[in-house]
Amino acid sequence: MPNPFNQQVIDEFRANHGRVGGYFEGARLLLLTTTGARTGTPHTTPVGYYPDGGEQVLVIASAGGAPQHPDWFRNLVANPRATVEDGLFTYEAEAVVLERAERDRVFARALEADPGWAEYQAKTDRVIPVVALRQVPQDGPPSMNAGSIAEHLQVAHDAFRRELALIRQEFRKTGASLGTQLRVNCLTLCQGLHNHHTGEGLGLFPFLADRHPELAPALDRLGKEHERIAELLEQLRGVIADGQPEPGRVLSQVEHLTAELEAHLTYEEEQLIPLLTAVGAPE
Repeated sequence: MPNPFNQQVIDEFRANHGRVGGYFEGARLLLLTTTGARTGTPHTTPVGYYPDGGEQVLVIASAGGAPQHPDWFRNLVANPRATVEDGLFTYEAEAVVLERAERDRVFARALEADPGWAEYQAKTDRVIPVVALRQVPQDGPPSMNAGSIAEHLQVAHDAFRRELALIRQEFRKTGASLGTQLRVNCLTLCQGLHNHHTGEGLGLFPFLADRHPELAPALDRLGKEHERIAELLEQLRGVIADGQPEPGRVLSQVEHLTAELEAHLTYEEEQLIPLLTAVGAPE
């Protein structure tokens, strides 16, 4: 069983679709379920993570600088298959312990985002490992951590809001430089929004248009807003791709995207969630 602190975080995470307070408030957090190396039983642990371009996420086995690796890391070495809960989806992942050269590059990115990792490394003789969690391909989308398509839509929107707020906070902390990890965070957000809107355009919007012709004006507006958000995402990608972008310029793009996206998300929720709650999910 998790210790009482972890269990409280796990319960709060699951009850609030990834939102927690206290020590982990404002952090990127996931629930990692591993198989016990000795017992063979499942163990769930809250773990902070870093985005890595959408194909995988990265977790650091710091154990606060303890002399021994954390249990979850030893479990993954013994059995690399794990279950990941990110608040929106639950999926199976394959854990890969990064080799030293790649580990050092990723750890340097983490230091840019949070210098506290250096303190943990200084406290221990072991080289703190970095693990990539790669989603295992499967038929169909991963399991939604929501009871309905309406709830899923709201949870997805709230996740984008939290990520944008966190990125804006990270920009303000960087000062004169735009770190590599912050670039990755922004590009991962861009890809996630693109995928979300593409899925709506191909599935959700046609489903609603077929059953609710009266929604045509709203769906037309939402489609045009998707195009506008796509333009802003492309502009943000372009600014980030610049060799030495001015952080203030990048932050301005993020703030502009935030304002237009918030208006879009709010309008979509007002127009679609009541109907989705009434009619259920598309098949």
